Amino acid sequence: MARPPRKLRRRRPDQPRLLAHRILGAVTQQGAYANLETGRVLAEAGLDARDAGFVTELVSGTCRLLGTYDRILTAASGRDCFDSSLADALRLGAHQLLSMRVGAHAAINTTVDLAAATVGEKVAGLTNAVLRKVAARDLDGWVEHLGRDEDTLGRLALRTHHPRWIAEAYVDLLGDEAEEALAANNVPAVPTLVVRPGLATVDELDGEPTARSPYGARRPGNPGDLPAVREGRAGVQDEGSQLVALNLADAEAPAGPWLDLCAGPGGKAALLAGLAIEQDASLLAAELQPHRADLVAQALRAYDGPHRPGVIAADGTRPAWPAASFAKVMADVPCTGLGALRRRPESRWRRSPDDLATLVPLQRRLLATALESVRPGGVVAYVTCSPHRAETTEVVDHVLAARDDVAVESTTQLWPHRDGTDAMFCTLLRRAPR
Repeated sequence: MARPPRKLRRRRPDQPRLLAHRILGAVTQQGAYANLETGRVLAEAGLDARDAGFVTELVSGTCRLLGTYDRILTAASGRDCFDSSLADALRLGAHQLLSMRVGAHAAINTTVDLAAATVGEKVAGLTNAVLRKVAARDLDGWVEHLGRDEDTLGRLALRTHHPRWIAEAYVDLLGDEAEEALAANNVPAVPTLVVRPGLATVDELDGEPTARSPYGARRPGNPGDLPAVREGRAGVQDEGSQLVALNLADAEAPAGPWLDLCAGPGGKAALLAGLAIEQDASLLAAELQPHRADLVAQALRAYDGPHRPGVIAADGTRPAWPAASFAKVMADVPCTGLGALRRRPESRWRRSPDDLATLVPLQRRLLATALESVRPGGVVAYVTCSPHRAETTEVVDHVLAARDDVAVESTTQLWPHRDGTDAMFCTLLRRAPR
């Protein structure tokens, strides 16, 4: 008499891990931003604070060390390729084993259940075997093991969890200080808020005032809990972004309107609009993509009156305004975003040196437009959220080499480990008066 088939245990992965797997899949397979996708999913899920915090750490931490975990999983499995959903489950399991206070037994069993439920029962054995091998070493042990055949730069990149090309760029800029700066990218940033000047006060932000910007405060938790944020009288903005906007606002210039050349998604435009009104000026915010222009308009919605800011969808390399129309111009150009890795942990693995070949020519064209758009005697702020030399000083030098009517007034480079901000770069350029 044949023995009846063994009844398989029904897999019941818990909701937080299922949500983390869904979010990570959107990041790795669909190009979503981890922080935005996490916020969207959690807003719909209705988890308690503990489970929401678990999901946030599981996603952001996995994204931060994604490349390191992939190398560990390859070494542990002898495979350099997994089904994409299985790879995401294994990454989440590796993070729990190596970087969270989750016991090995729980981390492995819950990840096996997650993989079986989302990929199929056939991968349960493989998941169990790979994660048991991962658990054989701690994170430092894996870094030491993987770094045996690396040179000095490769070991630096590995232990700070960055691609080699980013570590190389930091060493180029900072020398021996590079490791401290790279390590600072792995410390999640406390949310920083900013008031719209004239519309709210810093006291309404219910947080710790920022050290250098008089308009900001750091506050953990959901910014949407604050009435000023819900009403558009305040928003979320890193202090570094506030400081570069203040650099432009504080510069002397002729009377006249201001321009934000690449305004999406609208954070700097919202601060600049209030600062412009204080100087009896108006702001025009231009953004190439119509959907991002809508985001700018949403950020500016609380402003009204005679200096109400304008928003247009326009290509900054083909200006929709006459030359020399503005007294001050903000050119916060598209860049690799290497200065915001604390807040966008997945960016370090998503970007590559090839991106510079596309971005740098665009940055040069946008800076050229900004200089043509400013009046004689006016000021341009060339800004990037990247410290990479190719996107910062080299762009400025290239554009200025073709002009004799522009001078550099100041250059600022902020760093997380020095300033507690994103690694924002800002050069103020003044067009010579006639």
